[in-house]
Amino acid sequence: MKKLTILDWVVLVLVIIGAINWGLVGLFNFDLVAGIFGSMTWLSKIIYDLVGLAGLYLIFMLGMSSEKD
Repeated sequence: MKKLTILDWVVLVLVIIGAINWGLVGLFNFDLVAGIFGSMTWLSKIIYDLVGLAGLYLIFMLGMSSEKD
């Protein structure tokens, strides 16, 4: 198994934050990112963008690891 880089760890943390946020939205109709940074402020949009990019990176990472096997 490949050793995780700092970028990999940051991406994993962002995806976990996104998953927790979606869980809170689904269970309690509470958006944690909007609660902390405001609803659709420039800062919350950046957080959403980073979480989305992190998800795309994980898809790419997963594809690369399956090609090696």
